[in-house]
Amino acid sequence: MSKTCIGIAVVVLATLLSSPALAGVRLGIGPLGVARFAVTRVLSLGGLHHGRALARHGQIRTASLKSQNVRNAMESGLRNPAVRRQIVAAAALAGWHGGQTAKGWWRHGDGGYGWVGPLFWPFAIYDIYDYTIWEDGIGFWDYGYPDIYAAIFAPYGRDDLAAYTGPSPRGRRHRRVPPLQQFCGDDSPEIAGLPINQIQQAIQPNEAQRAALDDLANAWISAAQRIRASCLTQTPFTAPGRLTVMHQRIGAMIEAVLAVRQPLGKFHDLLEDEQEARLNALAEDRRRTFAASRATEAPAQGCGAAQQPAVLQWPADEIEARLRPNDTQRAALKVLQDANARAVDILTAECQPRDAITPSARLDAVDVRLVDMQQAVYLVSAALEGFYATLSDEQKAQFEAIGRKRTA
Repeated sequence: MSKTCIGIAVVVLATLLSSPALAGVRLGIGPLGVARFAVTRVLSLGGLHHGRALARHGQIRTASLKSQNVRNAMESGLRNPAVRRQIVAAAALAGWHGGQTAKGWWRHGDGGYGWVGPLFWPFAIYDIYDYTIWEDGIGFWDYGYPDIYAAIFAPYGRDDLAAYTGPSPRGRRHRRVPPLQQFCGDDSPEIAGLPINQIQQAIQPNEAQRAALDDLANAWISAAQRIRASCLTQTPFTAPGRLTVMHQRIGAMIEAVLAVRQPLGKFHDLLEDEQEARLNALAEDRRRTFAASRATEAPAQGCGAAQQPAVLQWPADEIEARLRPNDTQRAALKVLQDANARAVDILTAECQPRDAITPSARLDAVDVRLVDMQQAVYLVSAALEGFYATLSDEQKAQFEAIGRKRTA
């Protein structure tokens, strides 16, 4: 490993940590390309001073990052939801308004983003993992109707979207846009797999439990591979195309959940009460460790928020002014509005359950939520296809421009 790579890892660790509690944890960024991008973005937002200050006060011991430890430090970073949110936020804004804004209108309540360019739900396997295993559901449950809205009225223009999947256009505007594949999630056992050693140390499994844990670990890697395989191969430039991407991505996540359900249930059923208590204590320690990183963030809205922010209200007046629809188009638009209202109802009525106290119950809740999201996306997608069929090319272009004209 070169000195340059080590330096990149050190700076990323320094600049992305946002609290003393996180500074004491060995963290990293993930794939080296993501790390390089995050460094550039964070430094451009003034993170260098903060990073140097942390290091100067001894909160980050850079000397411990020897060559052989750099990859381990990077791998551990994606397990930290606060680090993931900062990486995703930087990536989502890099291709929007030249990367000059501090916050985008489609931002989640927890500070993350459901859309990074043309990719929906970056690092999806980690959000499922955090809630199912550790009962930390902020990342997962913050997905919902706002992401459907951001698919209909996308914040990105055609050039912005293309910059994520192909050679970056020349000029300052797109020079910090990262390759999209890096945000589909790593499916290697070292990064996406279960922390087997940590779990074993906590529960001290017998032979049967160890075998079940190994089966669960293999199933989890298979789930990660299914989700990674759903990463984009082509960029959708229209609202119907983006909703198709959402539907396919959610479908892959549902398949991943199915792959994990049986081995997770088997492993949990083999645990004694004391072992289960130790596993719960391990989860509580993890949540406490990362809780400090949320202290400066606005409270997450979550899927149960009945009132949508003003920026997510249906832009009826703007659509009327831009498209000047005829009677046929108004009728199709009314069907689309009704479908959106139904999607809101679906995704706010059934939210995070309070009685999901076991990993198996939480995985079932994940499955229910994903099925609800898929249903909501399907309803809106069918109505949008009908509306689009009535529009001229000029009207479609005007409709596509609505989202990207908005500011933070």
